[in-house]
Amino acid sequence: MNSELHISQADRRPMYLQIMEQIKHRIAVGDWPPGTEIPSIRALAAATHVSVITVKRAFTDLEREGVLVTRQGKGTFVAEQVNLTHARHHEELQGHMQAAVSAALQMGLSEAELEARWRATVEKSRRKEP
Repeated sequence: MNSELHISQADRRPMYLQIMEQIKHRIAVGDWPPGTEIPSIRALAAATHVSVITVKRAFTDLEREGVLVTRQGKGTFVAEQVNLTHARHHEELQGHMQAAVSAALQMGLSEAELEARWRATVEKSRRKEP
């Protein structure tokens, strides 16, 4: 199982939110189907170079949301009845868009330049689709 997650120091969002988003994404795209054991807190902390406390916070919040289930002595698993609703997908998309806007503002791009890049990216993506 590919457990690689990427934490960006340039991203203004807290690291635990980045971890949560990436775990949800892995589940949503089918990389980690329901019932799959996911890497341990310590393994993810070491792989992402963040503290165990940060990863624990992400896991705790994901358990509260019903995305993960921890079985004492066995590990942490994707919940069998995980329901990443349409609203969660919108939240994830909004987060990506906010990160893109923040990066563009830091680069000094105007709204028109950002819009032009957005349109070019959409067109490029459409050409790749069958």
